[in-house]
Amino acid sequence: MNTVEAKISNPIADLISDDIYELLSSHGLIDEKAVRDYIIRKKFLQMRANKKSAGDAINVLRKEYVYLQHDTIRKIVYKIGKKK
Repeated sequence: MNTVEAKISNPIADLISDDIYELLSSHGLIDEKAVRDYIIRKKFLQMRANKKSAGDAINVLRKEYVYLQHDTIRKIVYKIGKKK
């Protein structure tokens, strides 16, 4: 009998391999909110690099993430990383 394993989509493939993501996810070690925020920041930066205004970029993200408020998306995209 053949076993079919469901592959989990790796939204952070630019950071870690699919196998590592799947392993971490299977053990509950992936912070989904942090991954979502990373993806939002990445999309925002891509839109800004393509000369889209910050307000327009936030509005595009707002349409994609309808459950997030405008201010929440703004806080995500302008989050300054912790200084070490």
